[in-house]
Amino acid sequence: MKRLKLKSMLVAAIAIAFCLIAIASYAQANKTLTLATSPDYPPYEFKDTAVSGNEIIGFDIDIAKYITKKLGYELKVIGMDFNGLIPALQAGRADFVMAGMTPTAERKKNVNFSDLYYEAQNTIVANKGSNLTKAEDLAGKKVGVQLGSIQQEAVKKMAGVQLAPLNRIPDIIQEIKSNRLAAGVIEDTVATGYAAANPDLEFNTIPNTEASGSAIAFGKGSRLVPEFNRVLQQMKASGQIKELANKWFSRPIPQEPAQGTQPAAASKFGLDFGKILPSLPYILSGIWVTLTFTLLSAFLGFLWGIVLSLFKISSIKPLFWFATAYTSIFRGTPLILQLTLVYFATPQLTGYNISALQAGVITFFLNSGAYISETIRAGIQAVDKGQKEAAESLGVPYKLMMGDIILPQALKNILPALVNESIALLKDSALVSVIGVEDLLRRATIVGAEKYIYFEPLIFVGAIYYLMVLSLTWGANVLERRLQSSS
Repeated sequence: MKRLKLKSMLVAAIAIAFCLIAIASYAQANKTLTLATSPDYPPYEFKDTAVSGNEIIGFDIDIAKYITKKLGYELKVIGMDFNGLIPALQAGRADFVMAGMTPTAERKKNVNFSDLYYEAQNTIVANKGSNLTKAEDLAGKKVGVQLGSIQQEAVKKMAGVQLAPLNRIPDIIQEIKSNRLAAGVIEDTVATGYAAANPDLEFNTIPNTEASGSAIAFGKGSRLVPEFNRVLQQMKASGQIKELANKWFSRPIPQEPAQGTQPAAASKFGLDFGKILPSLPYILSGIWVTLTFTLLSAFLGFLWGIVLSLFKISSIKPLFWFATAYTSIFRGTPLILQLTLVYFATPQLTGYNISALQAGVITFFLNSGAYISETIRAGIQAVDKGQKEAAESLGVPYKLMMGDIILPQALKNILPALVNESIALLKDSALVSVIGVEDLLRRATIVGAEKYIYFEPLIFVGAIYYLMVLSLTWGANVLERRLQSSS
């Protein structure tokens, strides 16, 4: 009896200990707030890749750190494209958003906002000599704005303007310099950096037609709004906001090299790769991210493709129907759509906060499997039927026949097609940058935004992709020759 009581007490103690650990873990998780932002918008949020590396810094980040510390929370910062920030709030991927975001009437339908913490003005950006200095001058012109920004709403209300929404501010600047856009409208504090880095452009501030400023966005019904507002009011009253504004909006801006100091290549083609030299370690570390993502996706996609191909040649009708429908859906819808759905819908449907890298791997191996399955199916059906008949006549089980006889011959025949799929996967992996995975392309765009340049980081990263594809092709050719010599 005593022994039974002792066991019961021990079980109860273990159960209580697990409950306490779970409660402590839950409490710790609740003490961490996730901030989602778009780190390509200096000086609000960006990366000083030569100094701070992966750390996102800026005016908004300092405000977020001050508020969360004051309220007793830990802060976690995640980056993604601007037009994905509100969906991230709605999907529960973030507790709040700071990205120089203005609380428009349309946005208020989907999220809650804090009080304004900073007010800015819109600026017309155009090529020098264009004389586009007022809102009225933009009539009949094609004008670029950042997708989902307050500037997009402001330009919509300008009479006779042809609106051109783009994902990022650097894209707008480049389109203006390429004469595909007559002008762009961006915020004055952001325009300052681009004005210093682009002497061939002119910048003219225009009066706002309505109240405009930056606020913090929260999910609908968030309990954090009054807490954040209280600290924001304290920061305004104490001058803390003004102090941070002076710190970030008066920071030194990268300047164009002085006349006569540019390398010959820079003066001839307008390129200066020296600007990205301090950020090369940051860019190059993206190779590991890209290769990890590609190898995982390719391996899992290959295995899943084998399964689907066997379903397609199976005499079991439900398996055949499933594989056919699956392939049709994944080949018939855009990959970027699949990626967005997996990343944003998974937390809402399952409650699991899937990481951007996990979402990318899952999407790509599911998509790749659909294409590979058709290649493998064709390879299996290309194997001489006599091979199968001979194996069956010898009583070889189906699994052994497929694994040891049919599939090895099929894979040898379809190796070039599999290599092509792997190359396509390596290049398409750049799509994961839209959900914040810091692969090579994402790091190039971040460096470009930080340095107020466009082509140099993209050309450098393009060369890296090309070298990786050449290495993959060379390795596949070596493997193919060995397989042919062994047959």
